[in-house]
Amino acid sequence: MRFAISIPQFYADGEFDPVAFRNYFAGVEHLPYESAWAHESVLSSTPQLAPIETMTYAAACTQRLRLGCAVFVSTLHSPVHLARSLATLDQLSGGRVDVGIGTGGEQQQFAAFGISRHRYAARFAEGLAVMKALWTRQRVSFDGEFWRLADAAMEPKPVQRPHPPVWIGAVADSALRRAARLGDGFFGSGGSTIDRFAQQVQVVRGALTEAGRDPSSYPIAKRLYIGVDDNADRARDRMRDAMTQMYGRPVPGIDAAAVAGTPAECAEAVARTAAAGADLILFTTRYEHGEQAARLADEVIPRLS
Repeated sequence: MRFAISIPQFYADGEFDPVAFRNYFAGVEHLPYESAWAHESVLSSTPQLAPIETMTYAAACTQRLRLGCAVFVSTLHSPVHLARSLATLDQLSGGRVDVGIGTGGEQQQFAAFGISRHRYAARFAEGLAVMKALWTRQRVSFDGEFWRLADAAMEPKPVQRPHPPVWIGAVADSALRRAARLGDGFFGSGGSTIDRFAQQVQVVRGALTEAGRDPSSYPIAKRLYIGVDDNADRARDRMRDAMTQMYGRPVPGIDAAAVAGTPAECAEAVARTAAAGADLILFTTRYEHGEQAARLADEVIPRLS
């Protein structure tokens, strides 16, 4: 079992404290987390810093932690620009980038980005092909449905070869099968319950077998919204309030997906997540980030060994 921690991003205008941000990473670098992950939501009433810039700041604050986003809604990005930004960050961080991408589903406001929702899944797959080509080839000629490149070059390449690991976030069965075909790993949503995640893992593993890929060499991760407190009721109240604030409204079923309670209760939920198939568990804290990261490391993770 491997563990990751969230990158704090939710700050209203004027709230961001660079000293506190640096101190947070100075603390978590010494805890048993292998990576730190951001989240992307471009259009939202909830104040949230953009992931690539926040990851870049985090790279400057760290030496060891890998850095990722779970996930970039890559259908809303130019794959050329996204490939360039991620290759640059991989260079700046010394090869510590993980790439998480997803379609975002058909509910995205595609028109706000000047694109059509028509064939968004095909756009997603083609965009990934463009990024991989730019990361791995000296010259790229690409004649696709959505993008065309003629003898194009992009330098420097990422530090990691052939390219940074590509995790694909998915929920629907068709997207899960696509993740198995195209990704280097699957990243389960924080909004999925542990039981639903277990079902998703079975779909992914079945699709890997059908595609002739070895499921044992394909990592699976799960974002887990989590809050630990000696008072279980207080933990659940704080988590419910934090999730309502993040989504801008009460979200039916989120209590079933988020984990909040005593260290023993949290450890039990984490163990169930691992048993459901997660190799990597991303602890996503929603308040008191440094304190929660430390408590999870000191009081929850040791109960799992």
